Amino acid sequence: MSPAPAVIVTGAAGGIGAALVEVFERAGWLVVSTDREALPRPRHVVADLAAFSDPQAADAQALVGALRQHAGGSLRAIVHNAAHQVVAPAADLRPSDWHETLAVNLLAPFWLSLAFLDELERNAGSVLAVSSIHERLTKPGFVAYATSKAALSGLVRALAVEWGGRVRCNAVCPAASATPMLLAGFTARPEAYRELESFHPAGRIGTPQDVAGAALFLCSDAAAFVTGACLDLSGGIGARLHDPA
Repeated sequence: MSPAPAVIVTGAAGGIGAALVEVFERAGWLVVSTDREALPRPRHVVADLAAFSDPQAADAQALVGALRQHAGGSLRAIVHNAAHQVVAPAADLRPSDWHETLAVNLLAPFWLSLAFLDELERNAGSVLAVSSIHERLTKPGFVAYATSKAALSGLVRALAVEWGGRVRCNAVCPAASATPMLLAGFTARPEAYRELESFHPAGRIGTPQDVAGAALFLCSDAAAFVTGACLDLSGGIGARLHDPA
């Protein structure tokens, strides 16, 4: 009997990360997770992905070793979900803001994918990045984050071409998602939350489960012909012209 396919999920402690873990496990995958936070899981590695600004650093190599050991040779997918977001005017961004944003949102997905390329190719696997609607549509205060997500989606498309039939590479690009963190910000402003929902042609904002379900599909054999795709998960808001005048 062949072992269950393994998937690495980064940023597993957040709302979308938790949904990814749940959905993949329910589908029978062996989930190896990583986050800055400790989780009560048998295959979880505590690590700071900012260390991947230098893949030769001891912390980065230790993370790869621990993830490889937990995956046990059956790695079929990596879901790059971890993200760092700084919301600030462009003039207020510090070098450290840029360094951490690019290290976590762009460099870690690249170096981790490269580190596990052989295993993924051997198991006919795939790389999936959780990008963002900010890859192409953004608003003031998101310069570093939007730049990193645009680069992440570009990385997915480039790797899909570079690695050809070896490993599939895709992204999902959600708009606002109803994570515990986002919902907490609207606790005292229910009318603002309803307004946000109304902006989406779908009539609601997305959920972590929406993202996780799309991720599971893109990592499955049902999506065997899908590579180089950046799937819009915006509930239609990405197609809407909002002109209050």
